[in-house]
Amino acid sequence: MSRKQHHVVPSNDGWSVKKAGATRASVNTNTKAEAVRIGHVISQRQGSDLIIHGKTGRIQCVDRHGSGSPSTKRTK
Repeated sequence: MSRKQHHVVPSNDGWSVKKAGATRASVNTNTKAEAVRIGHVISQRQGSDLIIHGKTGRIQCVDRHGSGSPSTKRTK
């Protein structure tokens, strides 16, 4: 069974929170910090992973909010 995921990704005019596989963003913000804050709320409520990307699209951090998972994994 695959895990639910939400991604914080750069967009043309700021940052977006998108559900994996979705074509439209759940939320668009001006700053990455705001997108991460909102993304945490969404992923906690839905028990999904929050995958945070950098400006280049590379994954910087994965926060797991599902049951039985470690809470955070950081990548370099």
